[in-house]
Amino acid sequence: MGSSVEAQPQGTGPQGTGKAAGGRSAQLAHTGLRHGWTTGACATAASTAAYTALLSGEFPDPVTITLPKGQTPSFALAVEELAAGRTSAMAGVVKDAGDDPDVTHGALVRATVRALPAGSGIVFRAGPGVGTVTRPGLPLDVGEPAINPVPRQLMREHLREVAGRYGMAAGGAPDVEVEISVDHGEEIARSTWNPRLGILGGLSILGTTGIVVPYSCSAWIDSIRRGVDVARAAGRRHVAGCTGSTSEKVAVALHHLPEDALLDMGDFAGAVLKYLRRHPVERLTVCGGFAKLSKLAAGHLDLHSARSQVDKGFLAELARQGGADEALAGAVAEANTGLAALQLCAAAGVPLGDLVAARAREESLAVLRGAPVAVDVICIDRAGMVVGRAEPRGPGETGRGEPLG
Repeated sequence: MGSSVEAQPQGTGPQGTGKAAGGRSAQLAHTGLRHGWTTGACATAASTAAYTALLSGEFPDPVTITLPKGQTPSFALAVEELAAGRTSAMAGVVKDAGDDPDVTHGALVRATVRALPAGSGIVFRAGPGVGTVTRPGLPLDVGEPAINPVPRQLMREHLREVAGRYGMAAGGAPDVEVEISVDHGEEIARSTWNPRLGILGGLSILGTTGIVVPYSCSAWIDSIRRGVDVARAAGRRHVAGCTGSTSEKVAVALHHLPEDALLDMGDFAGAVLKYLRRHPVERLTVCGGFAKLSKLAAGHLDLHSARSQVDKGFLAELARQGGADEALAGAVAEANTGLAALQLCAAAGVPLGDLVAARAREESLAVLRGAPVAVDVICIDRAGMVVGRAEPRGPGETGRGEPLG
């Protein structure tokens, strides 16, 4: 497909160190599925190649980038174009999603880099096929191109490195416009949640690690079970089920858990709880994004967006329990996203995050059916800030709707 992938070695520890590992790394290896790369990683590779050509006249091909966790994949360029006089340069990378059934697999992600006047800094633009934010409640302001914060930061870092390599903008940001586009992106976006979220005109450029983790339901659930087995065999009394890499970092920071006590739960909360019901440990920490854990709080055990959605009516009822008046409850029910609902309540002093965490804990204990497992819950926002907590409780200790922080 025009993309060269440097895969993480299978069956080894983080970043291919060769060290055997439990937890998340062991789970990823156990699935036997091939990783892919996010649109954010592809945009970073394309913008790095384009800016290199703008300064040097030559496109690096393949172009190598460094991801947030240190992996260094290389990407072949599918298209390249250097304008006369080097006024702009464009490079494109075909996204390879690995074995994940991602709607953006095979999409051509282009970056066009243009020089700007001194002092402009790095300016991001949405090109054809990349959406624009039109409603609040997302991690970007209304009117901004739908290029998420982590991909923006990754591109900034790589563009600064290229600028330094060629003696430009020493110690500071180069002055360039970076336009990201995706061929047929507006059409592809109709198969995503973007239109409902108010992201119009195309796709979002996403990714917190740069890596697309493939989700075969059966393989991933089996990997969760093996993760529990590894933890129990190592004598771990406390494990954490996390929805992704950001929540995993939070769980480690708060509880100092070793790697083999970490379960990459992903969307499969039910798989973690049901297996621990039969193979208990003393304590389970459930840590994840507020929106995902609001689904667990509402009784959903599969947190994937295709199979469960954030219920704003449910959040409104929880807000009422937390002291919200009818005006605020109505605003929560009509909010664009779970994050927007959370922000409305935070501004009014209503602890919606704690209420969601407490209800998620109760639902977890209900699935555990009296198994000797104490559960605590941590809700985070997209930046990894804790926005809600429910302290550990075991079977028979539940108190519906009571937040403990």
